[in-house]
Amino acid sequence: MWVLLRGAYPLRILLPLRGGWMARRSLPRSLVPGPPRRRYRKEALPALEAPVLPVTTTEIRQYLRTHGIPFQDGHSCLRAPSPFVGSLPPKDQAASTASFSLFIDKTTGHFLCMSSLAEGSWEDFQASVEGRGDGAREGTLLSEAPRAEDSEEVRRIWDRAVPLGELPDPEEAKLARVMFGLNKVTDDTLRHFSVRYLRPARSLVFPWFSPGGLGLRGLKLLGAEDQGDGVRYVETTIPRPGAYHNLFGLPLITRRDVEVVLTSRELDSLALNQATGLPTLTLPRGTACLPPALLPYLEQFRRVVFWLGDDLRSWEAAKLFARKLNPKRCSLVRPGDQQPRPLDALNQGLNLSRILRTALPAWHKSIVSFRQLREEVLGELSNVEQAAGVRWSRFPDLNRLLKGHRKGELTVFTGPTGSGKTTFISEYALDLCTQGVNTLWGSFEISNVRLARVMLTQFAVGRLEEQLDKYDEWADRFEDLPLYFMTFHGQQSIRTVIDTMQHAVYVYDVCHVVIDNLQFMMGHEQLSTDRIAAQDYIVGAFRKFATDNSCHVTLVIHPRKEDDDKELQTASIFGSAKASQEADNVLILQDRKLVTGPGKRYLQVSKNRFDGDVGVFPLEFNKNSLTFAIPPKSKARLKKIKDDNELVAKKPSSGKRGAVAQSSEACPSQAPSPSQPDPAKPSR
Repeated sequence: MWVLLRGAYPLRILLPLRGGWMARRSLPRSLVPGPPRRRYRKEALPALEAPVLPVTTTEIRQYLRTHGIPFQDGHSCLRAPSPFVGSLPPKDQAASTASFSLFIDKTTGHFLCMSSLAEGSWEDFQASVEGRGDGAREGTLLSEAPRAEDSEEVRRIWDRAVPLGELPDPEEAKLARVMFGLNKVTDDTLRHFSVRYLRPARSLVFPWFSPGGLGLRGLKLLGAEDQGDGVRYVETTIPRPGAYHNLFGLPLITRRDVEVVLTSRELDSLALNQATGLPTLTLPRGTACLPPALLPYLEQFRRVVFWLGDDLRSWEAAKLFARKLNPKRCSLVRPGDQQPRPLDALNQGLNLSRILRTALPAWHKSIVSFRQLREEVLGELSNVEQAAGVRWSRFPDLNRLLKGHRKGELTVFTGPTGSGKTTFISEYALDLCTQGVNTLWGSFEISNVRLARVMLTQFAVGRLEEQLDKYDEWADRFEDLPLYFMTFHGQQSIRTVIDTMQHAVYVYDVCHVVIDNLQFMMGHEQLSTDRIAAQDYIVGAFRKFATDNSCHVTLVIHPRKEDDDKELQTASIFGSAKASQEADNVLILQDRKLVTGPGKRYLQVSKNRFDGDVGVFPLEFNKNSLTFAIPPKSKARLKKIKDDNELVAKKPSSGKRGAVAQSSEACPSQAPSPSQPDPAKPSR
């Protein structure tokens, strides 16, 4: 017998990291899951060195036909008789439509048996069919069972929680309804979805039942905290987010249901089901990710409607998820003033059924006129800040220039050798990752261990080697980030890298890929002996990938050899002009080596296709935390250049540290040197 754990997909946390941990600390001591524990489970770890072997739908179909396995073509999966169900003879299983309980993902080949909950990779399925391995055909693939500690915590919390309508104090029940916006959600709806209330933690409790309602596998606790004019909701899941695969509302789905509405919050599902009577499901990670392992549970529906939220990020996530489920059967509810999220719509007295009827199809053959674009254009005009993308929290000056990090763009980043390109770009990406931007790192120059060590130090903002007793706590928090690493090192083929990136976009909903650096992929290209032509092909491949997959690609390129006394320009990027032409953004890390000191670093935005703002702002390197902090009084040091090449900045008084150059062509090194020398430069 052999075992394959369901935890092979390392799902990550949905909400901001700090909020998740605050929620756990807010629980009563008797209900707190306990301090982070390091659990070394060799069978749960993926084989990092095993390459991703892509498989096509044609290959899957051909394999099934070759081995005489009947199958049915579904929306995103193929259905076939399950070899793990022994209740019927093989012939009867093939003849019975109900026996087609095995779902095979068309994109990855991953399979799931609904009857036995067996699941595994395409290679595992082939081994089972061919009888390879240690009794693979007779063995059973088991889903990961919850840990004993988690099961005990889940049962203890569930037993302490009570239905909201059964609280002994009516005032407490009324307050809870106000906190969670449940004034118009009835007690019958809450009981229908088995929602309870945990009085000591003042949290709603949403259960995760096993398929078929055979047992309680986990819980999600939703707490509400007062935050100025509004309320901030904080989620805690047991087990940890990486093992929480709950489609809330799934036990209420029947075989006769052909339409479903997907939401990003459990509260929205309650409101929608009560107002419309339609089946509703809640994604376990909201707008962050739709794990492919959940696709088989959605195969039975002929129509899927996404109503994820009331902002542009929810709209973009809905369009991305629709690709996985076959866009031809998907519809999207466009965010707007008259179409808020479901719970808000219910509280405002809006007609939710009417809003659902206005859902736009996710698929169309072609765009023939502005009429089909006008609603999306209106959405961007009415949500300018959201349309600008995710903003950095550590680099406010970068927000003033680039406005934000947007999907579907290509950013080219360059800087002198030894200036700290990898160190800066790791913090640049980590900043976005902590805000829920699913990130894939491709580091071909340094090992993943070194890169992870740098990022963990930046995440903790301090050297952990001096406080090893806190390593487990920081490592567990870092592990919950939606961060993934390619296992390549050294020269790689662009085709292999692109295949891996596409796999990550499909499986983990990655929306930011960092490639460090381009030169390590040029050795494998046999298109031409001309290195410039090879580089142009690679840049074009990344540009196409970013556009087709709505994924931001940050590409590190070494500059040409320049004199030390000259600052880098856009033309300094190695190769032809194609890299700068294809890029939406060009960032240059300037490292000025001064005669009187160790030099000064500046980040220059030399191209910004979004709105044209370019400029330069200073950076200071902190050697202890390996971070680039914004120096004091940096507002006066931002050089923002208009189209007429005039400098836009408040001129500081004479003698102030960091005076701004007088023209857009001025070299950053002309600024007076700081009174305190910078720490040593970071090593790559």
